[in-house]
Amino acid sequence: MINKISPSVEAALADVPDGATVMIGGFGTAGLPNELIDALIAQGAKELTIVNNNAGNGDTGLAALLAARRVRKIICSFPRQADSHHFDALYRAGQIELELVPQGNLAERIRAAGAGIGGFFTPTGYGTQLAEGKETREIDGRRYVFESPIHADFALIRAERGDRWGNLTYRMTARNFGPVMAMAAKVTVATVHEIVELGSLDPEAVVTPGIFVQRVVKVDRVATSGGGFKQAA
Repeated sequence: MINKISPSVEAALADVPDGATVMIGGFGTAGLPNELIDALIAQGAKELTIVNNNAGNGDTGLAALLAARRVRKIICSFPRQADSHHFDALYRAGQIELELVPQGNLAERIRAAGAGIGGFFTPTGYGTQLAEGKETREIDGRRYVFESPIHADFALIRAERGDRWGNLTYRMTARNFGPVMAMAAKVTVATVHEIVELGSLDPEAVVTPGIFVQRVVKVDRVATSGGGFKQAA
């Protein structure tokens, strides 16, 4: 019987090795799998390469992983923002490597890995420092730069509902990078707020099929002082 439900976030991440490439879903805080990041910090893996849209906000989530000095390199689109002080300090001290990738290129490089594509040509970045050392080509009178796929050992994503086969649905913008990251990683770990019986998810509503997911962990929503739930869109 196929059952991809993990008993805890700790169990789901127990085998992440030092030096792993880890994709982490999320756009800012929307869809950020904080429980998995906290478990990764506790697990102790170091010298990680992280792939994410940004380089962390404030002192929690991805920023906490950087603050714990577990990240050797980060591949992202928006490393600097008003509250990215942990990344800023590490980068200025030469203690973290940055690969800056335009956001559309980042999404497409991840998608290419999941689709089995060996790379693609794009005009984005041509003629800039981002294209240095990369193959360029003229196609129909326009100049393009070659971008390679980004593969990962693990993808940590946040979904809304899932079943024991690993089929996932998402809530609004929490969807963002999760679906393509799930396709591009050897092992995808997804948190969900609800685990449902097989057949309960409308097949037309399933965004990430279970074939791309290896582990599913149920996590509670975070209660607020007002008695509601704190959840990114």
